[in-house]
Amino acid sequence: MDTITTFFQNLSDFIWGVPMIIMLLGTHIFLTIRLRFPQRKIFTAIKLSVTKDKEASGDVSQFGALATALAATIGTGNIIGVATAVALGGPGAVLWCWLTGVFGIATKYSEGLLAIKYREKTSDGRMLGGPMYALEKGLGWKWLAILFAIFTTLASFGIGDTVQANAIATLAQNTYGIAPWISGLVICGFAAAVLLGGVKAIAKVCEILVPFMALFYVLGCLYILGVNAPYVWPAIKLIVTSAFTPEAAGGGFAGGSVLIAARYGIARGLFSNESGLGSAPIVAAAAQTRNPVRQALVSSTGTFWDTVVICAITGIVIVSSVLAYPDITWENGATLTKVAFGKIPYIGEPLLNFGLLTFAFSTILGWCYYGERAMEYLKGRKWMLVYRVIYIIAIFVGSVMDLGVVWNISDCMNAFMAIPNLISLICLNGIIVHETRKYLWRDRLDAYE
Repeated sequence: MDTITTFFQNLSDFIWGVPMIIMLLGTHIFLTIRLRFPQRKIFTAIKLSVTKDKEASGDVSQFGALATALAATIGTGNIIGVATAVALGGPGAVLWCWLTGVFGIATKYSEGLLAIKYREKTSDGRMLGGPMYALEKGLGWKWLAILFAIFTTLASFGIGDTVQANAIATLAQNTYGIAPWISGLVICGFAAAVLLGGVKAIAKVCEILVPFMALFYVLGCLYILGVNAPYVWPAIKLIVTSAFTPEAAGGGFAGGSVLIAARYGIARGLFSNESGLGSAPIVAAAAQTRNPVRQALVSSTGTFWDTVVICAITGIVIVSSVLAYPDITWENGATLTKVAFGKIPYIGEPLLNFGLLTFAFSTILGWCYYGERAMEYLKGRKWMLVYRVIYIIAIFVGSVMDLGVVWNISDCMNAFMAIPNLISLICLNGIIVHETRKYLWRDRLDAYE
């Protein structure tokens, strides 16, 4: 087991190192320029995300698809992951994380567009799509589509299921003394009540849960920033200057170079918002939308909310808290997060616990849909119920066991998902530009496909 753990740890470190950063960030920048900075349409996209398009074909509303994607994307990484980036790369990592989110909007836009462009309707009226369909129908590379589906299925049991259940069970045990097996049974019960209902049940719950949990967390963070008010502007200045100045950050932080800050900030941003991973377009394909560009714009708001807003606010909270309380140490992300939030009386620790619990549970819901669609692509609809049952059982397993090696295997599977998806985005960029010109640049967003 030690050998296996070491192997996947080294493989994960290599894959999510410089090669993956270059591939993902390079794709973000390329698509941003190629599509004439679609980020400038973010407010139009936000408006569309809450606009119902009932006459269009699809299984769930555009907002339902977005909420489900956000449920899978907004996870513990938005809290602990940002703190880890700050701990390892200094406060400048927050700015690099934020910039990654800004450029990642173009990639998430492109994924959503291809999801609608190449989706297909089943005999019973359901919509199926995602990178596997773009690879098969757009490029004719079914073998690569199959690999993507396999990696997605495996990743869903890891980063989307067992590790999230383990995070909830660990939190319940450390904070409230609840035995992990009890937490596991409770999580299984709540998850089963939602997951067995299929995509419409998942989307309906996510439409309620995601806005509530995100709004509650953001308002709580704003309260903390109010308490830390004298240190907020110094924290923002420190974040900006540390991102470009190769000198010690000071203020209780570890010193580091620009390269180190960029490495950890970019890596956390890429991993957090999943732009380029190929997960979000799987549920985007089910959206009720009249043309590919409308859903592409809606999908792009997922990266905006996840990284440009939530990760940025979390980063400023952590940096301002360290400046306000010099006794806070930065040895590891989990400790830094807990201590930073714990310094705020009354609301700090409950806010952190609420965020970790709801973010982890929502990730379980969102990733079940991804894995289910990937399994259906591989084996057909008859395996959907089997997959759901195994997924729910895995929640309990994840709650009661040590998942160190699972984390590393999941990281590798996520990387292996990203590679075929990025290939489809680059090879089909001409289609993306064509559709964007047809509906967005010619101001025809209300036109039907």
